[in-house]
Amino acid sequence: MIRTSDAATLGLQLQAVRRTTLRIFDAYEAAGLLDVPCEEQFNLPLWELGHIGWFQQWWIGRNLQRDLGRKADPEHARLPCPVIALPHHGDAWYNSSTVPHAQRWELPLLDSKACKSYLQGTLDQTLALLHEADSGDDALYFYRLVLLHEAMHIEAAIYMAQALQAPIELPAELLHTMNLIALRAVNTPANALFSFKNRQKFLLGRSAAGFSFDNELGAHEVQLEAFEIDARPVSWAQYLRFVRETGYALPIYLREASQSYEQLVFGKWQPLNLQSSAVHISWHDAQAYCLWAGRRLPSEAEWEYAAIQEPSMSWGDVWEWTASDFVAYPGFEAHPYRDYSAPWFGSRKVLRGACAATLPIMRNPRYRNYFTPERTDIYAGFRTCLL
Repeated sequence: MIRTSDAATLGLQLQAVRRTTLRIFDAYEAAGLLDVPCEEQFNLPLWELGHIGWFQQWWIGRNLQRDLGRKADPEHARLPCPVIALPHHGDAWYNSSTVPHAQRWELPLLDSKACKSYLQGTLDQTLALLHEADSGDDALYFYRLVLLHEAMHIEAAIYMAQALQAPIELPAELLHTMNLIALRAVNTPANALFSFKNRQKFLLGRSAAGFSFDNELGAHEVQLEAFEIDARPVSWAQYLRFVRETGYALPIYLREASQSYEQLVFGKWQPLNLQSSAVHISWHDAQAYCLWAGRRLPSEAEWEYAAIQEPSMSWGDVWEWTASDFVAYPGFEAHPYRDYSAPWFGSRKVLRGACAATLPIMRNPRYRNYFTPERTDIYAGFRTCLL
C-alpha cells in the first residue's frame, strides 16, 4: 500500500512510474504527436514532461520545509531553480498554478532530449534526499504526493491519446493491468446486486495514518438508509438497450456494425464486447439512463460503504459517476498543494473507483475523483441503485 509504504518502496515506485511516464512520452513522440491542439482537456506532451519534473523538484528538491509534510508553508521561499538542463525560468514555464493553460503553447519549452535530462536530474536528486529522509508520515508526505501526482499525469496522457485517436502503443505493464480489470468486470453478472437492508451509520472519509489527499480527510459519520446497489458498473448491453429504446445518442467512439457495434480505441475500430462496462459516459448520460431504467446513481457514501463492505464488488475498469457534488468534508483544511481540491469544490461531480488506465498505486476505495458532468473523454461509466 503506497500510502503507508517505507522509503525503500517509495524509491522503487518513483523509478517504476518514471519509466512508465517516459514510455508513454516516447509513444507520443514516435507517433509524431508532440504538438497537440490547444484545447482545455489537452496539454503539450513536452509541457507535461517538464511539469512532472518541476513539480517533483518544487515540492522536494527546492522545498526547505519538505520534512514538515502537510504542515509546510506553501508560500515559503524556495531554493533557486538549479540548472539541471533547465534555465532559471522553470517556474515561469511549468507551474500549473500560475501559467495559464493557453500560454503553454507559446513557451520556448525544452526539447525532448533536454527535458528527459532534466527529469533524470530531478529524480536523482529526489532519490538521494529520500535516502536521507526520516521514516515518519510527515517526512515522506511529499515523496508520496509527487509519486501519485505523476501517476495522475500518466492516466491523463492516456485519456488524451484516446481523445486524439493517436495510434500509440501503451506500455506492456499498463495493458496487462487494463486487461485483468476488464476481465473481472465482464465475469460479474450484469444483474447482480448487493443489498444492505438495514440503516447504517458509516464513517465516510479517511482518518488513518499514512498519506491522504486533503479532500479525503475529515472522516465523519453519515447515516445510510437501506439500499441496493449494482455489483458491477452498467454494461454496454444494458446501456445500448437504453439507446435503442429511447433514440438517445450513441456515446463517442462507438458505431453500429453489421452485426453489433464497434469501438474506436487509439485510432482502430474494434468489435465491442457487450458485456464490458459502458465507458466515455457523461454524468448527464448516466442520469438519463437512470431515469429510463427507474434507478438512480449512488451517493459517494453509498459507493464507498459498498466497496469496503463487499470485497467482491467489481470496480476499477471505469471511473463511476455518483450523485454527489464534490464538496469539502467537515473541518476541511487545504494541504500545501492548494490547487488540488479547494478551487474545484461545488463545480464538479464525484467519481469513485478507478479505471483501466489507473495505475495500481492510485487505486483506493476512499479516493475521490472529480470532473465536470459533461466530460466524456475520461474513462467514466456508472452503476445504479434501486430507487
